[in-house]
Amino acid sequence: MNDARPPKLLLLDSASLYFRAFYGVPDQRKDPAEPPTNAVRGFLDMVASLVTSFQPTQLVACWDNDWRPKFRVDAIPTYKTHRLADGSLEEEQVPDDLSPQVPVIRDALAALGIARVGADGYEADDVIGTLVHQHRGGMPVDVVTGDRDLFQLVDDAHGIRVVYTARGGVRDPDLVDQAFLAAKYAVPTGSAYADMSVLRGDTSDGLPGVAGIGEKTAAKLIERYGDLPTLLTAIAEGDPALKGAQRTRLEAALSYLEVAPAVVRVAHDAPVAEHDGALPTAVADVDLLGRLADDYGLTNSFKRVLAALDII
Repeated sequence: MNDARPPKLLLLDSASLYFRAFYGVPDQRKDPAEPPTNAVRGFLDMVASLVTSFQPTQLVACWDNDWRPKFRVDAIPTYKTHRLADGSLEEEQVPDDLSPQVPVIRDALAALGIARVGADGYEADDVIGTLVHQHRGGMPVDVVTGDRDLFQLVDDAHGIRVVYTARGGVRDPDLVDQAFLAAKYAVPTGSAYADMSVLRGDTSDGLPGVAGIGEKTAAKLIERYGDLPTLLTAIAEGDPALKGAQRTRLEAALSYLEVAPAVVRVAHDAPVAEHDGALPTAVADVDLLGRLADDYGLTNSFKRVLAALDII
């Protein structure tokens, strides 16, 4: 069955999915002393649904080896500071019942034989950006995420789109291509979306943006100048089209605009290790899968994934 499918790579923004699963799947424990499993069950069910719906030939669960990389914090110290655990300078604030489920998800992927890929010093977004760059032109790529930051990777010419789960989940996602970006954000390409994002900022990531310039104004500026570097040149050269409060705001934000693109844009060259992204044709570790199924009550979730992978 897998061999008959046209080549397609499905990249999972793993943390985005397991956070969504944690908040969206009910905790069915009758005894609070039992280990929580709602995020694990939800994540595995999402994998089954995505494989069934999108029929990939390759599947990679992309991982945050570093959720707040030093190079981004050095550029913009406020980057993700609101997500820090109380009193910590490095640790991300994660719900108590989610933390113990993340290693179980990791083990479940290993047992199934689904590639899990991270890169030290980089976020999952950077792993995704690197794998997209490596496969661009070789096969279509669908990126599954609830994070708008990855809209910057959309590229119709190379078959790269985002399966955006923030509203409809994995069963009814938005399929983000360039037409979607044009209709929703008035930007023509993924690259233009990234430039617009720099100007607009993103409070969820601690990126201040340019004061007084929201999404619509940012999109109009990118439409007028084509890209952020050309806009910066126009500011420096005193383009008369930039005047009044808008010019004042842009000039006041120049130090931010110089460093923000390197923070907003995902890496294309993260040190991603060699891996086999092909869909598994057999369970990789039967003993581990059995222990996880027994210890955490995951039998039905594993069955759904195995059925989607055509292993049963």
